[in-house]
Amino acid sequence: MSQVIQILTRQGASLSDEAYSRIRSMIITLELEPGSLISESDLMARLGFGRTPIREALRSLANEKLVDVYPRRGMFVSRVDVANLSALSEVRAVLEIKAAELAALRSTSADQVITQKLIAEIKGLKGNVDMPTLIGLDQRIHHHIYQCTHNDFLAAALDNYYAHALRIWFLALDKVARLSEAIIEHQLLLEAIASNDAKAAGKAMRDHVEGFETTIRQSL
Repeated sequence: MSQVIQILTRQGASLSDEAYSRIRSMIITLELEPGSLISESDLMARLGFGRTPIREALRSLANEKLVDVYPRRGMFVSRVDVANLSALSEVRAVLEIKAAELAALRSTSADQVITQKLIAEIKGLKGNVDMPTLIGLDQRIHHHIYQCTHNDFLAAALDNYYAHALRIWFLALDKVARLSEAIIEHQLLLEAIASNDAKAAGKAMRDHVEGFETTIRQSL
């Protein structure tokens, strides 16, 4: 699954950056099982990176609380605790709404080109679209909004919280009944950003974040 899902990677990525993106994707999509022991040698063999890039990547992931480090015991993939859903939603409800508002106010002409392409993709969704396509589109929409804020600190914080929310989403994936509807809801949000309507963008994002929490709770 992690090979299909589009996790945002850094431009001009170093080996450590590439290792970070690959391992992060494996953790988010639950390819590396929550609570499992992390083997550096196994990751080296699977991903084709040396020990130094793997260690640097794991250090970064530990800072994001995606990896737990226990002295003398080793490193483990952090567990997915559904009890964290409310806490995540509280934080995202504040930061994601602010990001949507800023995106509406600060989007450049280049940003708007991408916004229009994403709207067209949503309109083009027909029939039973596969899960990787839907989740990949959701990720690109959120990351695009973060970039449209032109605030690197806010974008980095939101990317981290989104990753934790996405892990919970993957946990409930086979039970989520209206995934395509949740993605289609983004059309209103993107249209508000395209119209530079900060108030409408904030409201659309609030509805989306609250709807996400409700959907996941009903599914677990």
